[in-house]
Amino acid sequence: MISSSSSVILRRSDATAGADADQPRVIRFRTSLRNTVCDVMKDRPGWRETESETEWDFFWCDIHWLHEFYDGLYLREDQRINHFKNHYELTRKDLLVKNMKRMMKETAKAPVRHGGGKDVAEHYDLIATSYALPQEHALFSEEFKRHPGTVWIMKPVGKAQGRGIFLINKMSQINGWRKDPRLMARGENGEPVDGPEAYIVQRYIERPYLIGGKKFDIRAYALVTCWNPLTVHIHRHAFCRFSNTQFSMDAKDISNMYIHATNVAIQKTAPNYDGSKGCKWLIRNLKLFLASKHGEDAVLALFNQIEELMIRALVSVAKIMINDKHCFELYGYDVLIDQDLRPWLLEINASPSLTAETQWDYDLKYGLLNDMFDVVDMERKCPPPSEAGPRTCVGGFDLVYYDGPVAHANASVYETMLGAYHPIKPAPRKFGKKRRPPATTAAESMDLTNLTGSTTCTP
Repeated sequence: MISSSSSVILRRSDATAGADADQPRVIRFRTSLRNTVCDVMKDRPGWRETESETEWDFFWCDIHWLHEFYDGLYLREDQRINHFKNHYELTRKDLLVKNMKRMMKETAKAPVRHGGGKDVAEHYDLIATSYALPQEHALFSEEFKRHPGTVWIMKPVGKAQGRGIFLINKMSQINGWRKDPRLMARGENGEPVDGPEAYIVQRYIERPYLIGGKKFDIRAYALVTCWNPLTVHIHRHAFCRFSNTQFSMDAKDISNMYIHATNVAIQKTAPNYDGSKGCKWLIRNLKLFLASKHGEDAVLALFNQIEELMIRALVSVAKIMINDKHCFELYGYDVLIDQDLRPWLLEINASPSLTAETQWDYDLKYGLLNDMFDVVDMERKCPPPSEAGPRTCVGGFDLVYYDGPVAHANASVYETMLGAYHPIKPAPRKFGKKRRPPATTAAESMDLTNLTGSTTCTP
């Protein structure tokens, strides 16, 4: 359980908030994206797109723009953007590992009466054993020698969508990485500079939980609207991303990313990928499936651990994050479950993919983004959080942390709403040229047909 010096507050429904609000004010938004994000903003009442570089109310910017221009930009009181300045403390793989290790050490040294101690510190052991390369190459070499034959996964610290990932089981493969010109670090002009690209090497989870013999991970979403006090909403809709190939730890399969990487960007290039079905499954379906196998108590404990994992990662960086009233951020968490029903944090994304692959995927992300903008409340329909406190239930977002953990008003113990029922409403737009699926879809009704040996997955 996550402790805090503040008292635990109760969640409340706020369905009537803003019911008497005036007509929507005009919100001028700017973005370079042409995907679900842009569609949602265009469809919100009163929102109008602008190409002006300065005269806007909301700017959905990318992290490259943020790093280059934000420091020199003067923002009006009411202007907002979708990233915090030093988000990389959480979303760059090596810095995430560093900050989690630091939090474990600080917590272990803190007095028990102040929420510290070794037992509490163990709750921050959320990431598999990791080393930053090339800085910690010597430490990794010693660890590798102590566990010969162990499989490790190499990830570039600043890339996404599975780019640059590969598995190793021999030190000679590390030496090859250090000399490979394709993996050299590059400067701003794209030209190679001295030394290999920065990587993180992590002990590979060799016993992942499998469904239909296939590996999967979970993409979940947390919205941070403030770092001081830390204010976190988690969306009920997460989803599983499945591989298209039966899982194997055979040495001959170590280089097969269709087995070991669940990133959609990789899986959709697989020969057996079915674009009409995709490879995602709603987390509520996973919850029901696991309950049928392991019982409700075990699944509730697992989902509580997943939510706690998401919050602890944020708590670990809260003191070093630069809080800014102009900013909020939607983080995409990648979580893996092992065969002991233990969740592992893989990484956190500052720019999770919001481009859809199917109509079901589009409807889900459209609703997620609409709920996010309702929480941010650019239209000022609700009193500001500084006056009335944050709303505790907005669409599919539940307030889970507000300077301390937030409990349900109708629960005697802390329980997560992650994976709880929340309708996926049809978006007003259709995805691509595909017809909308019928009202009752696999996203809403559990279907195990494709999880017992078939080579494809359906939502």
